[in-house]
Amino acid sequence: MVAHYDENLLSDMLPVYYTRLFPQNIFCRWLACGNSPQPLSNRELSFTLADDVYIRYLSISNQKEFQALLQKKCPYKLDIGAVYNNKPSISRHDAVVLARELVFDIDLTDYDEVRTCCQEAKVCDKCWKFMVIACEIIHTSLKDDFGFQNILWVFSGRRGIHCWVSDFEARTLDSPGRGAIADYLCLIIGGDNQNKKVHLGVDNLHSSIRRSIGIIDKYFDEVMLDQEFIGTPERLQKLLKMIPDETLRDIVENNLTKMPQSSLERWKSFVNIYDTYLRENGNAIRKIKYLLEEIKIQYCYPRLDVNVTKGFNHLLKSPFSIHPKTGKVSVVFKPNNARNMKLDEIPTIYTLLDDSSPDNVQHQNNMRSAVKIFQEVVFSLEKAEAMRRRNDASK
Repeated sequence: MVAHYDENLLSDMLPVYYTRLFPQNIFCRWLACGNSPQPLSNRELSFTLADDVYIRYLSISNQKEFQALLQKKCPYKLDIGAVYNNKPSISRHDAVVLARELVFDIDLTDYDEVRTCCQEAKVCDKCWKFMVIACEIIHTSLKDDFGFQNILWVFSGRRGIHCWVSDFEARTLDSPGRGAIADYLCLIIGGDNQNKKVHLGVDNLHSSIRRSIGIIDKYFDEVMLDQEFIGTPERLQKLLKMIPDETLRDIVENNLTKMPQSSLERWKSFVNIYDTYLRENGNAIRKIKYLLEEIKIQYCYPRLDVNVTKGFNHLLKSPFSIHPKTGKVSVVFKPNNARNMKLDEIPTIYTLLDDSSPDNVQHQNNMRSAVKIFQEVVFSLEKAEAMRRRNDASK
């Protein structure tokens, strides 16, 4: 594969990619539905060009304009903003945001305190499982708890995933409404210096939390093996600091430090010690009633960038944009297929446009599959929008 940091080669390839492979038609149809009932030209786009030149307040009226803009600028990165009451412009101070997809941004760097296989910009199939869990928990909650239907999932191009909710009710939410949904989905609270960041209380758990724990349980042993959460003395200390009951903490430390440094075996031993301690101490230890659940959540629950969800002004990378550092395409994927995704099978601009690449055929097929998934989401959104307009007209 061609080195992903060859900026000159990327500059040469981008015009070809935007002409031959970027799904311009379905992309503009998706934006148009997201703008409705405002014209497409009221949507802000932004481009990042070579040498990190950043252009905001771009707009298009149709696919032809979009194609011309892509060919003229050849952006290294394409971001999407909000829908305004007028055509976006840097000089307009009376601009009002009228709509914006409800968006979620989950980045693996926010898992650096728990993931052990990689750090910072690095990502592998082991830590990708955190994204699998996040996708399943958030998608299920958006559908079951809020009734949203038009949900698009996109690989960020490097180390995370983005979610776009395009239902009319989601697009027109005000900032407090978006904040309420973000807060509802946030269970991990606290800064770097806080040892225990999940506190579920002593009352019966909300059904959504029980459901999320059920999803985590499907993957927990596997992730525990991959990450070895408590496989070293330092990591074991992090677990011990999450145990608020001093007596239990001492028992756990005495037992687990004598065991082989296998995280899964240590975890199973911890669960047995905890269960025995609960039986023997009854109501005296209500404060650790949900300790196991709290620890599982702290290790595996989605870590959202809530500011992205709450605000209107944050621009988010477009589906099928190219990540300039990796060359990977921000492909659309089905949430129930996240577990089967392999990072080395995600198309790159280099393999897609290099017929001699050994990955060319597979990456071409994966690109076509991603476009098809995108089409299915857009068709569903268009049907929902047509039904909404009919209902509004009949009132």
